[in-house]
Amino acid sequence: MSPIFPVILSGGAGTRLWPQSRQAYPKQFLSLTSGQTLLQQTAERLFAVASTPPLVICNEVHRFIVAEQLRTLPAGSAEIILEPVGRNTAPAITLAALAATKDGADPIVVISPADHVVMNSQAFEVVTGQAVSLAEDGFVVTFGVTPDRPETGYGYIKPGEQINGSPGHRIAHFVEKPNADRAAVMLSQGGFLWNSGLFVFKASVLLSELEHLAPEILAACRLALDGAERDLDFLRLASEPFTACPAGSFDVLVMEQTGKGAVVELDAGWTDIGSWDALWQLLDKDADGNAGRGDVIALESKNSLVWSEKSLLAVFGVENLIVVESDDSILVADRGRAQEIRKVVARLDAEGSTRHQVHRRVYRPWGSFDALDSGERFQVKSIVIKPGQGTSMQLHHHRAEHWIVVRGCAKVTCEDREIILEENQSTYIPRGAKHRLENPGKGDLELIEVQSGSYLGEDDIVRFDDVYGRE
Repeated sequence: MSPIFPVILSGGAGTRLWPQSRQAYPKQFLSLTSGQTLLQQTAERLFAVASTPPLVICNEVHRFIVAEQLRTLPAGSAEIILEPVGRNTAPAITLAALAATKDGADPIVVISPADHVVMNSQAFEVVTGQAVSLAEDGFVVTFGVTPDRPETGYGYIKPGEQINGSPGHRIAHFVEKPNADRAAVMLSQGGFLWNSGLFVFKASVLLSELEHLAPEILAACRLALDGAERDLDFLRLASEPFTACPAGSFDVLVMEQTGKGAVVELDAGWTDIGSWDALWQLLDKDADGNAGRGDVIALESKNSLVWSEKSLLAVFGVENLIVVESDDSILVADRGRAQEIRKVVARLDAEGSTRHQVHRRVYRPWGSFDALDSGERFQVKSIVIKPGQGTSMQLHHHRAEHWIVVRGCAKVTCEDREIILEENQSTYIPRGAKHRLENPGKGDLELIEVQSGSYLGEDDIVRFDDVYGRE
């Protein structure tokens, strides 16, 4: 039996889960169904199958979030490959196959997106074993899920003939994401499966298929991986060849074209949480069909999702609604039109807003900050710095800063002076002074920062020394 090489694809923006999911912090980094994030759940699920840490392929802007979330898990991460730009699933999976064979090995590659939920891990392991056996025989295998509703957010697969008495079937044909009427017809006819986006294949088999199905992608990915450079704990792809790589869907370019395609049925409580309605389907509900998170009240209401981060959120006398409160935005939508919420994101993008890109809380490799309040010449932030971490040595041309320690211990460097601040102590950083803030303690450092000056943008930073390799 060939070894198993697990791979997580951590791309995508999750626009249909706005306002919780945003470009800088998309849905795979959120805790939606448990105390763990979707990425963490995926890593543990694959580790149970392969007994080896997964390779993660992600955009370089998310690298520190991925590393931090995997750091806390027993599985850890063997490698994190950084894409300079997103090129969809075909190049990402091609990279995975190339990485799997870089030392002359030829393992079975198991591909999973980072943003899926599987409720029954044992059933997932059994079906993955079935897929691995088919992959050993030269098939490129995907997982299909029996539909329980006329879902328009998924593609569909029509299974064909059974393969040598195994649980697998050849793929008769694919159906792109249908409209509601077509989805209802397929559900009533039966025999169709949702296309899960999970794949299993032998690395050499896929690379051979790519030679004639997507040779330009294969060549570009080879160049990008051959020219990759080590950056801290990451492998950064060569930017020029990968940026020039054609974008494309693995389903369209490979699975719909190959003669080696196969599907196994996955009955394990799978969903990709592609929308707020999909999340509502998954969550526990009250007697009236309402699902909630946070400080919420649903009175004389039915079949609604009510989601709050900080505020008391009450709904009264409504049905089939999505009501979501985030740190800086509120969404109210018809649950039946959950797939269309991406139109809100498109509108924000067209208007030049940043509320589809970043949350009020912004994550950095050293921790995070939350913009609490701002005015014409001031801004107040709550800052958290992780143990042993710190900011770069830097200065600001247009603002001064006041720091007040709320919890923990801070080491402050300001020009040629170093001081230690304990709880309830404060200091002042003049405009134009070189400075650094560090956490020498074993717990989180929390402080309040008050900025004042003529310009308070995040781009007013001149870095002199940064352990995270940022410019």
